[in-house]
Amino acid sequence: MENNKFSQLGLKENVLKAIDYMGFEEPSRIQAEAIPVLLEGHDVIGQAQTGTGKTLAFGAAILSRMSPQNKINAIILTPTRELAIQVNDELNRLAKYTRVRLLPVYGGQPIERQISALRRGIDIVVGTPGRVLDLIRRGVIDLGSINFLALDEADEMLNMGFIDDIEEIIAGSNRERQTMLFSATMPEEIKRLAKRYLKADIRHISILKNTMTVNTVEQFYYEVKNIDRFECLCRILDVEEPSSAIIFCKTKKAVDELVEGMQSRGYSAEGMHGDMGQNQRLNTLRKFKEKNLEFLVATDVAARGIDVENVSHVINYELPQDVESYVHRIGRTGRANREGAAFTLVTSREYSALKQIERATRGRIKRREIPTIDDIFEAKYKNIISNVKETLEKEDFKKFISLASELDEEYNLVDVAAALMSMVYGREAGYEYNDVSEAQSDKGISSSEPANLFLNVGHMDKLDSRQLLEFFRENAGVDREEVRRINLLEKFSFVEVSADAADSIIRNCRGRKLCGRRLNVEVSKNSRNKAV
Repeated sequence: MENNKFSQLGLKENVLKAIDYMGFEEPSRIQAEAIPVLLEGHDVIGQAQTGTGKTLAFGAAILSRMSPQNKINAIILTPTRELAIQVNDELNRLAKYTRVRLLPVYGGQPIERQISALRRGIDIVVGTPGRVLDLIRRGVIDLGSINFLALDEADEMLNMGFIDDIEEIIAGSNRERQTMLFSATMPEEIKRLAKRYLKADIRHISILKNTMTVNTVEQFYYEVKNIDRFECLCRILDVEEPSSAIIFCKTKKAVDELVEGMQSRGYSAEGMHGDMGQNQRLNTLRKFKEKNLEFLVATDVAARGIDVENVSHVINYELPQDVESYVHRIGRTGRANREGAAFTLVTSREYSALKQIERATRGRIKRREIPTIDDIFEAKYKNIISNVKETLEKEDFKKFISLASELDEEYNLVDVAAALMSMVYGREAGYEYNDVSEAQSDKGISSSEPANLFLNVGHMDKLDSRQLLEFFRENAGVDREEVRRINLLEKFSFVEVSADAADSIIRNCRGRKLCGRRLNVEVSKNSRNKAV
């Protein structure tokens, strides 16, 4: 019978506690099949795609079988320094409630620092074959004490020419060790390694993926810094304006945090995950189906069985554990031959996993740039114009003609229309936008032309023009003569200043408190956003 809970796999309580803290709801296929076999002590060849959760599979098993000994008990080999860091980070999270100490070792870092750390006492070494072998030859790593040896992405290590290093490490290791060899493919060199160095009762676990495509779904990705992930999501939502979207997170904890953040910014969002009661999940799903909820934030497990028509967008706030989950996620949109869009947020470290998904699905995932403030306002402008035209065509405005006529006696009606659009504009893009590294503001100002600045404070913060001018003078040394125009809106403002003044304001005012709010300043080059 398939194990669909981590608690059924035989792991130690302190490891299960860490997995629960990490927020994973149930094991992936490779985890469910490999962990019980590894806990029995068998050597294992695990064949599964990149991003299927292999690290947790062998990491949880090793941590459940070992005890801290203040000496190296396990070595994990990876093809690159990036993967070594990633694997080490994952194992550190798994070891949260143990006393196990880990160290990543790889080239490009001072070896003396790594030697010093190893001599203080390390239980698990995660490293590239070249650096591990160097440490062995220097007598810092004693292979005779190794009880666990894991090769992650073994085929990649062979492709990169590490076969001789790997053989030297395996051949010199404790013969009673448990060996775990994980690979996406199974070339002849791996079969030869297994036959020569692994025990006779080796278990071969193969999780083969069927190639699946969703032809009606356009796929895009945004490269983000992890610290900017939430801000980038908000910018994407404000530019794309999905009519109905499912946003996927990897863990229950991430769902709760994202929903809280989205609701604080005024988005209509609710979450679904395994810790929620059945009635709560059904009520949330009903609201989403009835269009009373714009954004459903869910884990893969909670989203199973969801059958909702007309989902315009699927957004992978975090990459899933495996390719199959990615395909299931994006299949929630583009149904019944309708077009749909799938967006994925990835860090530079996750890029290789994204390319693996692209290869496995035989689809193309196109890159998009993170929206700037100008992109957001351009989208809002077009939306306002569209709504105005639609209202004019329907003639739903007739009952307000008498009010407009009153204003016509005192003001120019073009000015009145512009004022009303400004009010709508403020509500449409109505919260504090924070900096992201890809934003226009980081490109600086090189022109001598006047610059139009966006500020994330406005009337609602009780800001007035006099106060703003005084703030610029005190913090940036900018006199009122250098400020051409100020346009204060409800939740943000535009200020047109000279290029020199703009440089000084951005350099000296960004991040300071204004009206109790941390100030964000960005350059807006869209003429429609000019201060008036």
